[in-house]
Amino acid sequence: MTDHPILDSRYSWTRLAITLLIAVFANVGMWAVIVVMPSIQAEFGIDRAGASLPYVLTMVGFAVGNFAIGRAVDRFGVTKSLIGAAVLSGASYGLAAISPSVGILSLVHFFLGFGTAVGFGPLIADVSLWFQRRRGIAVGIAASGNYLSGAIWPMLLSGVLSDYGWRGVFVSLAVITVVAIVPLALLLRPRVPEEALAAQQRASEARQGAAPFKPAVLMWVLGLAGIGCCVAMSMPQVHIVSFCVDLGFGPAVGAEMLALMLLGGVVSRLVSGLLADQLGGLITLLIGAVLQCLALFLFLPFDGLVPLYLVSAAFGLAQGGIVPAYALVVREYMPAREAGSRVGFVMMATIMGMALGGWMSGWIYDVSGSYAMAFVNGIAWNGLNIGILVMLLLCFKSGPRALAV
Repeated sequence: MTDHPILDSRYSWTRLAITLLIAVFANVGMWAVIVVMPSIQAEFGIDRAGASLPYVLTMVGFAVGNFAIGRAVDRFGVTKSLIGAAVLSGASYGLAAISPSVGILSLVHFFLGFGTAVGFGPLIADVSLWFQRRRGIAVGIAASGNYLSGAIWPMLLSGVLSDYGWRGVFVSLAVITVVAIVPLALLLRPRVPEEALAAQQRASEARQGAAPFKPAVLMWVLGLAGIGCCVAMSMPQVHIVSFCVDLGFGPAVGAEMLALMLLGGVVSRLVSGLLADQLGGLITLLIGAVLQCLALFLFLPFDGLVPLYLVSAAFGLAQGGIVPAYALVVREYMPAREAGSRVGFVMMATIMGMALGGWMSGWIYDVSGSYAMAFVNGIAWNGLNIGILVMLLLCFKSGPRALAV
């Protein structure tokens, strides 16, 4: 098969740069709620699990949005999908700012998460169609927008939070999201040429012939693995600010640790992308899962300020490349014409894991009075993830007869 000249071209890299910038703005919705969680808990007088509900509904909406908007990208293109999602996000931020109760605030966050989802799986699926040889690093860069957003915005929003409160944070984001995303979305109007799409379709079909699973079965298995890895991943990411508040360090320090964690994740996503171009998505995914499990263990013995900064950085470096690797496995073994919906489904599963883990960790904290058992719970789910990935790797090495269905 000969690559189409548009794939891996100068335009592909330019489009990737625009995609990355959009992702930085579009993904802020899933990080803002983490920053304001302690303030919401204080204003409404609720427990930690109750304060986690807006985050949980954000991630549920984010999960559903990855699948639904991914299908919309397959059908209508990424520009229309981006504009619609930006308008929905802006309206949701505005409604969040005037919410009179945590119940209404949580409901609004479902729609906020749904709109925010356009900045993750749908953008990753779209940009993956413009690359063949360098798809791994391209997906890693596009996925880094999510973590860059998490590294940049908590620091900026903590200042707004201290001056204007959590409602002021949402008012600011209502304006910023629409003003930034809509003009940038118009730059992504060109769609991948049909002949380039056909070339990728042939490549994926060739790999499918050597796979032990049909695409639909592999999609569900990857989804289960994604839930396991992201229940584990959610513990430090969702609760690091609250963890630091409990230790007496304050929310600003927690925001710094989250930013450090996510900056490490950016590095991890870039390195994993380069690695995936050499080793493939599945092996890269397994490496990331093992490193994440090791990093989670490091949170158990340390509660000092400097050690937690170091552990947060190590955790980010360990786990950042995991979720993009799922998208690469999908693109390697599933039809190119269904990239948006297939990637969106697996991203939906990983995000459901984040939502489940975010709530579960808060509930474990309320029951036990500390986060120690929540970290142990994350390690156990990470073990499930590793087991599934090892099984997949052994099956693929055994060939198509191993588990043919």
